Amino acid sequence: MKRGWQTKRLEDFAAAVSTGPFGSILHKSDYVDNGVPLVNPINLVGDRIVPNPSKLIDHVTVKRLSNYVLYEGDVVVGRRGEIGRCAVVGSNEKGWICGTGSFFIRPLPNVDSYFLAHLIRSPGYREQLEKLSTGTTMKNLSNTALGDLVVSIPAIPEQRRIVGILSEAFAGVAAAKASAERNLQNARALFESHLQSVFTQRDGGWPTKQLGDVCDFEGGSQPPKSQFTFAPKHGYVRFLQIRDFGSDKHVTFIPESKKNRVCVADDIMIGRYGASVGKILTGKAGAYNVALMKLIPDAVQVNRSFFYHYLISGAFQERLRNIAARSAQNGFSKEDIYGFPVPVPPLKEQQKVIEQLGPLSEETQRLAGLYQRKLAALEALKKSLLHQAFSGEL
Repeated sequence: MKRGWQTKRLEDFAAAVSTGPFGSILHKSDYVDNGVPLVNPINLVGDRIVPNPSKLIDHVTVKRLSNYVLYEGDVVVGRRGEIGRCAVVGSNEKGWICGTGSFFIRPLPNVDSYFLAHLIRSPGYREQLEKLSTGTTMKNLSNTALGDLVVSIPAIPEQRRIVGILSEAFAGVAAAKASAERNLQNARALFESHLQSVFTQRDGGWPTKQLGDVCDFEGGSQPPKSQFTFAPKHGYVRFLQIRDFGSDKHVTFIPESKKNRVCVADDIMIGRYGASVGKILTGKAGAYNVALMKLIPDAVQVNRSFFYHYLISGAFQERLRNIAARSAQNGFSKEDIYGFPVPVPPLKEQQKVIEQLGPLSEETQRLAGLYQRKLAALEALKKSLLHQAFSGEL
């Protein structure tokens, strides 16, 4: 650590360190169409605060929660679930309310808010916060644990120098991410356009059948959270939720049971509810939850790869979205999709289609893999810069 950096409890660098309101202070009747946003961990996106329009409270309730009103320059930190997520309250967010899942830190004048936010996001301090949190199904960080966190902070000119370097570097990282994302989107758009033409042209006069006549459906199961464990254990099996098909960040295991519905890596899964409705997933093995349904194609009638590509095509996805949108949960049941038309050309023709789609599909997957590797490298660069900054090496 460089000379001149002061080492104290976080609470000693702040005018206030406080959680949002505890208990059942807010009720459904408190939410309004036009009001003041709440700030919870889900609203802390990157380094920004993104409000949820369904979680707005009226000004009478704001007065009742005056102790939790956020000021410009406050640092909001997640205390439940995603421990250590944080963002600085800007001029547009002042007057909003700190939610029950968050802390707010009001730094003293000799502490730069953005320096403090970067410090909390840095790998070393983030790991400390994770270790200080408690709970099994959802981690919680106490007000005392956050306030007692020992941090080292230099004089304000040095803080601002470091913030300037990090801001410039992170802007470059964001630009590189955006460029990689555009390239991936362009490749996916090209592939999806070609896929759409395959399943809508019907130049060969393909016959169609009902979806339920060419595949079986198998819904998932939902064991109680009390059975969850987060490390491999004899007699337990991996429990798959939709998020697990994109990341191994939240690996969960449940007891082996006849009640479990299981899938293997080659199985085709479909998301049933919410923002993931219609998402086609594959590549994971385990017991899957009720937000997923397994589609089991009849190999006598349809090639698995042909069937998979039909499911991800716009022809199927648009029809499914229209059905799901009519549901209160934005979801569907097997009865809703049983009658969907599926093109069923002869198996030899299905194989030809797959061979035609293959090169473009592989190139899209190659670009997706390249994007993921670049994203991982950029995230590693950010962590390295943060480590250097708060080790006094920047």
